[in-house]
Amino acid sequence: MTVTGRCACGRVRFTLNGPLRPVINCHCHRCRRWTGHFMAGTRTAEADLAIDDDGGALRWWTPDEEPTVSYGFCSNCGGSLFWRSTGRPEMMAVAAGTLDPPTGLTTAFALFTAEASDYHRLDADLPGQPHDWPPGLSWDRLNPP
Repeated sequence: MTVTGRCACGRVRFTLNGPLRPVINCHCHRCRRWTGHFMAGTRTAEADLAIDDDGGALRWWTPDEEPTVSYGFCSNCGGSLFWRSTGRPEMMAVAAGTLDPPTGLTTAFALFTAEASDYHRLDADLPGQPHDWPPGLSWDRLNPP
């Protein structure tokens, strides 16, 4: 599967050439503040991601309180693009809203629903987990080989 995407201004464009994980909505406080709502993200092998970064607009932010994760964004328009973890450096999460339709993706479930903001009504039809990864659900099962 080949899917393309970009930030709002188009200075950071990318192509995903490989399988994508279903979308997961993360409502943790950090993703809420980084995206302005919640992170709806898919995931791919970093080797399957080709980034076209016009003029070095792609920047990474690593929170002081969580040095094992980094958030990628466009320094020109501020668009939230990527998320990665030192625990899975070979994988890259991609903000689903940056993908050009059709994506062929569906949303699988929501994480950290207890941290969702009070204005937001969670999707009652979507399985959710209030604090962490759902018990019995393997991270690898939702990631491409």
